[in-house]
Amino acid sequence: MPPLTATEKVQIGARAALEKRAIGLVVLDLQGISGVADFFLICSGNSTTQMETIIEAIRLALKAAGIRQHHSEGTAESGWRLLDYGDVVMHVFLDETREFYSLERLWGDAPLLSVER
Repeated sequence: MPPLTATEKVQIGARAALEKRAIGLVVLDLQGISGVADFFLICSGNSTTQMETIIEAIRLALKAAGIRQHHSEGTAESGWRLLDYGDVVMHVFLDETREFYSLERLWGDAPLLSVER
C-alpha cells in the first residue's frame, strides 16, 4: 500500500477532530506558499479537556492509518497544541489563544481545502 498523501493525512485528522466536535475547523493549503508544511489544520475546543480529546482522536486516527507523528508542542493549559506530521501540521486552540495567534490571517493568501466528512 503506498504511503498516504498530505491531503489524505489532513482529511483523516479533520474527520477525527470533527467527530469530537472541534469548532471552526479550517484547512489551509500551503502548497507552493510555504516550505513549513503542505497543510495547516486549525480548530478550537471549548475547554482544555475538549482540546485533549481532539488531539487524542487525531493521533489515534492517524496512527491507525500507519502515520507517525514527528513531534508535538504546547499544552492544553497554554491554550494551544500542535501536532507535527511533517507535511501536515495540526493546531488545536482555545478560542482566545486562536485569536491571539491568528494563523488564518497570517496565512491569508492560502486557499482553504474542503474537508470531506
